[in-house]
Parts: sequence; structure tokens; C-alpha cells
Amino acid sequence: MTTEFLDRRSFLRYSALAGAVLGGTGLLAACGSDSSSSSGGSSDDGSKYGTVAIQLSWLKNIEFAGEYFADSKGYYKEAGFGSVNLIAGGAASTSVEAGLDTGKVWLGTSAPQTTAPAILEGLPAKIVGTTYQKNPFAIVSSAAKPIKTPADMKGRKIGVQDTNQLIFGALLAANGMKPSDVTIVPAQFDPTPLANGEVDGWVSYVTNEPITLAAKGFENNHFLFADYNLPLVAETLTVKQSTIDKERDKLKAFLIAEIKGWKDAIGDPAESARLAVEVYGKDQKLDLAEQTKEAIAQNGLVVSQDTTANGLLSMTDSLIEQNIAALRTAKIDIKADQLFDLSVLREVYAENPALK
Repeated sequence: MTTEFLDRRSFLRYSALAGAVLGGTGLLAACGSDSSSSSGGSSDDGSKYGTVAIQLSWLKNIEFAGEYFADSKGYYKEAGFGSVNLIAGGAASTSVEAGLDTGKVWLGTSAPQTTAPAILEGLPAKIVGTTYQKNPFAIVSSAAKPIKTPADMKGRKIGVQDTNQLIFGALLAANGMKPSDVTIVPAQFDPTPLANGEVDGWVSYVTNEPITLAAKGFENNHFLFADYNLPLVAETLTVKQSTIDKERDKLKAFLIAEIKGWKDAIGDPAESARLAVEVYGKDQKLDLAEQTKEAIAQNGLVVSQDTTANGLLSMTDSLIEQNIAALRTAKIDIKADQLFDLSVLREVYAENPALK
């Protein structure tokens, strides 16, 4: 892959599950450092699969509670990994796709609208599972002057982060609107301009800004992109094609640990928040009460009727096709088998039915 590709891709990094459109605001060796150790790792530590680097889509907040549990409860080690280095993402970080391309990371959490263009540019990668069945991107507005639907945005000022311009444009197109129907105001991730009345709406993460704004006394309203013709998944697990082809057992082992971790996280929002605030995201100065509320809200995105039937991280063929159609709305034309490969995860559940 060319340097030009990496440079052009860097600004399309997933704004993160806590940052913006598909957001709002959101790992370490054992509980430790943001290492960028090699993607393949080695078995010098005596473990079966050695150390791997996993890049998160955002900063270390509640969004990665499943990974925190998998690490802290030893599920990764039980699966055969010496350690799993959880590397924080964020607005200034290198994209997951660039990390995979350069071999800096072995797996990353990203999003279809970010991974698909990279694949079309030549990156040999696939999405093998998804944490969020429903993306958390939302438009949040003042309760006094609510924006309840995309149509309500007409003639209003909407704060949109650079990394979310593409997804916001897709929301407009999916609802028969043009960019000229609204006034797009370039924004960062701090929603203070909304609270100050400088804009009428804000691209946010439903698990983040609506909760933090309410905690500061700003009553608000929101609607989800996913409820208005843009049913993209989020926090997707993405790997190089070579990992699927040559390290299938290793990938299966990792997915088993992930599933166990997310089952624990769903069952214990309070402990999820504690791990985020006191351990993994300690340097973020997170608020425990807010993170607990976000953990509870997050469960509604991770769990669905389909995951209850098929298992966490899974995607039905129907949901895959909905994502392909949504990407097409964003002018990203890619085929399902170019972007998704759920065969490894389906094998995991077939071989371990108790994981469901």
C-alpha cells in the first residue's frame, strides 16, 4: 500500500465510538501500556500465541468494557495469548486500517464506513464481527428546540466533526436531503457550542454527549442515525485477510475471549465503569456515574434479538446487506464478501454452543 493511501486515509479514522458520527466522546498489556508491538507477536513468553496489539477506535472509556474484562479476568491468557496490548485510538491517532496495513496492529475496532474505502483502495482486510449491532451516532439538540428527525434539521445549524462529514452526508442522502438543506458548522468533539446555543444540533454518540450534557443541566433530545435509514454497525472487529487465511485458530481463540469479556461487561455495568475509570482509562479522568450510565446505554447497542439467537459479535446476512446498502448511500460501493467474513465467528459458535 502506498504512502499516499495512508496519508489520505488518516483523516478518515473512525471518529470513534464516542466521538461522533457514527459519535461522541470512545487498551494495554495486561493493565498496562499502550504498546505498538508487532501484529503477529511471538511465543517467546511460552504462550501459544504470544503477544498481539489491538487498536481501539477511540480513547479508553466505557466503549471497550468487554476488552477490559477479557484482559483483567484472564480470558486472553486462557485463550493462549501471552498478553494483549490494547492501544487507545482517538482523533489524533493513526487509523486502525493504517495500523493493519503497516503491521503495527493485529486486529482493530473500526467501522464499515472507514474500512470499506480502505479495502477499495487496496487494503486486504475483512470485518469478522461487530460489537455494536446498531451504531450509536445521533443528532443531539436542546429539549427546548428539539430536532427529532432528519427533516427537522432543515435550515438549522448542525455541528459536524471532520471525521464525521462522510457519515453525516450519508444521513442526509438516506433521507432525501442535500448538504445545502442545513448549515454545517465545523466542530471538534466538545459539545459546548450546542450548550451555548451556537448550533442547533450536534453529531454525537448516543452513549456519550446526551448523558454528559444532561449531567451538566442541559436537557436534550436526540435521534439515532440507525433509526433513519442508516443502519450501520459499529465497533467492528477488523483483521488482515492473511490472519483469516493463516491464523484462523488464533483468531478463533481471540474471539472466544472477546465473547466472554463482553458477556461479563453486559452483565455488570457497574464493574465495567469501574474498570474504565479506575484502571484502563485512569488517565482520562472519567466520571464514574456517567460511565455507569453509558455502560447501561451501551448494552442496548450490543445486545439485540439477533445476538440473543446467534451470539454476541455476530451479524445476520440481512444486517450485512443493510450495511452494504447504507454504504452505497454514502457513495461507497462495495460487495458484502469484500467487506465481511463472519465464517470464523460462526465456526466459533458451532464449536462452542455454550458461548451463546
